[in-house]
Amino acid sequence: MSDHPTLENRHQILTIYGRNAVFEALSDSTISCLRLHWATSNQKSSATNRILQASEARGIPVREHTRKTLSRISRNGKQDQGVALDITCDKFGSLEQLQDQVSHSKLRILALDGITNPQNVGMMIRSAVAGGIDAILYPRKGVATLGPLVIKASAGIVFKAPIISCETLAPALEQLQGAGAAIASLEGDSTTSLFDYHPSKSVVYVLGGETDGVSSQVSYLADVKLHIPMGAGVESLNVAVAASLVAYSGYVTGSEGTP
Repeated sequence: MSDHPTLENRHQILTIYGRNAVFEALSDSTISCLRLHWATSNQKSSATNRILQASEARGIPVREHTRKTLSRISRNGKQDQGVALDITCDKFGSLEQLQDQVSHSKLRILALDGITNPQNVGMMIRSAVAGGIDAILYPRKGVATLGPLVIKASAGIVFKAPIISCETLAPALEQLQGAGAAIASLEGDSTTSLFDYHPSKSVVYVLGGETDGVSSQVSYLADVKLHIPMGAGVESLNVAVAASLVAYSGYVTGSEGTP
């Protein structure tokens, strides 16, 4: 692959930051590393030396930057520790590609709406991949940053996940809805059970934030509102647990819901 991403594959590039996260990625031969970004202000230490040695061992090109430029690349100058790494994630896709697939296939998509806890987001990604979800709609605004904490919580599954980035969620949902997908929001006060819903076309399951749930803007767009039935007076589930149930709900009713 060229050292410079093209318009066609730019959406497949994930930039991670932080010395531990970068070293772990460089040390994993299954992760496709594209280039290392390095702040010229970095001081020599055992931590910086092992990163450069790991990069050299794999033949990963190093790009040197001022501290200010490196902060723009990492988008987190307070936590990048002067180092960032571009990774190629083959299963990442663009919203336009997903829109086209929705109109031709029956997909199950998980969308994140205002989920700000990185631990929850990482576990949701792991469950979605394990449960055969076809795509994860991941807004850049309003959701925990796709950074080291999310990656760690996912146990590295982020790199293998079918993540579709978008700027904000509601406009992306409208695009998918226009292409023929149903929008199903998970809301506790709905009357339809998740396990009684058997869509005949592509569907986007939307899970809301830890405190406020699905946003009013997204709720308004929903074609159907679903709940997860609970007994013994339990009012709600952790959002990561709810994501697991959504992911595996496709296996409940045989071929009609199998991913």
